[in-house]
Amino acid sequence: MSTLAEDLTPLSEPLPDTSGVVATARVRAEHNGRTTVLPLLSGDGPFHLQRLRPRDGLARVDVIGAMSGPLGGDRLAFHTDIGPRARLRITAAASTIALRGPTDEAATYDIRLTVGEDAALHWLPQPLISTAGSGLRQTCAVALAPTARLVLRDEQVLGRTGETSGDLTTRLTVLRGGRPLLDQHTSYGAPHPGWDGPAVVGPHRACGQLLVVDPALTQAGLPPVLLGDPDGPAHGVLAPLAGPALLATAVADTATRLRHLLDEALRRALAAGR
Repeated sequence: MSTLAEDLTPLSEPLPDTSGVVATARVRAEHNGRTTVLPLLSGDGPFHLQRLRPRDGLARVDVIGAMSGPLGGDRLAFHTDIGPRARLRITAAASTIALRGPTDEAATYDIRLTVGEDAALHWLPQPLISTAGSGLRQTCAVALAPTARLVLRDEQVLGRTGETSGDLTTRLTVLRGGRPLLDQHTSYGAPHPGWDGPAVVGPHRACGQLLVVDPALTQAGLPPVLLGDPDGPAHGVLAPLAGPALLATAVADTATRLRHLLDEALRRALAAGR
């Protein structure tokens, strides 16, 4: 039987040599019999990790950007390992801003999240902003034990005010008990035909998703639910996956309206799991 870490191995390729910043943040959470502790909290380059006071039974870590980026050519990674029965919430103090770098080579951001038996992870970063002229390849690979719980929010803002999106590619892959639960790949920006057409984001420049995985959802169930006004500037849908999971996908004209939709989706998903 493979381990959760081994399940993640095929999802990432070796990083090429680069003249940009190479940095990795690592977080490990464990349950000591009474509460969740953080025996490993390590960050370099643009990652500064701040331990916050626990809240609602969750240990908390906030990611504070120590420098601009990612810039073209940077190689960034964030690896989190949540041991059995541990509970952790990871947030960010500010948005991640992908910027044009000294090279035309795209930056990479590799996120790996491993959540053990009866453990919980709330992965709630601020939006990723893809600025004009930037290039970024982001991958997020999640390995869940069968009894693990996950709340994952992923938001993109495609260009700052008055500018178009950079070249942005994202992939989210989630395994549960070693079996695929979700594998989603999206691309935005001029190199990708049709990204701003009606079948993708249309005129909207903020898009995102919220994934909730909880074994309690197996019995509860929830039919697809529309979010917002389909004819308005922000709308989306919350739908069940083939497993104890719900996925909300939304688009909006602003990051604030997008967040409101995803917050609504989270409230509905948590209510369905009770």
